[in-house]
Amino acid sequence: MADPPVAFITGAARGIGAATARELANRGYRLALVDLLAESLADVADDCRRRGVEVLICPCDLADLDAAQAAISRTVRQFGRLDVLVNNAAWRQVQTLRETDLATWEKTLRISLTAPAFLAKWSAEAMERQGSGVIINISSIRSEQCDGQAAAYVAVKGALDALTYELAALYGPRGIRVVAVRPGAIDTQLSADLGPPDALRELIADCLDHTPLGRFGRPEEIARAIAWLAGDDASFVTGTTLVVDGGLLHNAYGLRVKRQTKPGQF
Repeated sequence: MADPPVAFITGAARGIGAATARELANRGYRLALVDLLAESLADVADDCRRRGVEVLICPCDLADLDAAQAAISRTVRQFGRLDVLVNNAAWRQVQTLRETDLATWEKTLRISLTAPAFLAKWSAEAMERQGSGVIINISSIRSEQCDGQAAAYVAVKGALDALTYELAALYGPRGIRVVAVRPGAIDTQLSADLGPPDALRELIADCLDHTPLGRFGRPEEIARAIAWLAGDDASFVTGTTLVVDGGLLHNAYGLRVKRQTKPGQF
């Protein structure tokens, strides 16, 4: 029997990353879990082990590219292969370009774009030897839908989409698929830092009003999309993005306005 596949997940201590670790553990993947939050990461790892899979913990600051490369090398040494990379970790400040200084801009790019690019490069070296692998970049609908409040984050996500297309063209002939997932509004800690409490309540209400399904997504729903893309059911899917947003991206008007203009239709 072939060994179980191996997945390397960044930002695995909470939110989408932790949900993805649990989902892939349920599907029998061996896991390498990466995050700066060592205590929370250990809790997620213990939960995955209880599901019967082998887990390697790699506490790591992705701003340190040497440490990131060492985590990939350690994973390949321990498991003998690497099948799936999930570039989930991100760092952001909710700042307009007027407010953003160079240090914030460069930290956002280093953690959320440069690290994913080079993790893909190093992971692909192992995947090429196998003749197969999947690289999944966690982007955002903010790569296309902007509001002026997070210049560095929006720039990073747009670049991550473009990087996905580029890497799919590069690595496809070696049997490696590269795809991106673009979540919408998801109920995670990252969604709670958008402003002071009163403003945050207004933002949440407006977001829900513009989401046709009328709710935030759950991390587990993104994790299931990631697991599908990682598996054989998506074997001809590469060089593209999968939007998982409850319909938010392409919905022009809020529900309140539409009910006023077309009573009884919504």
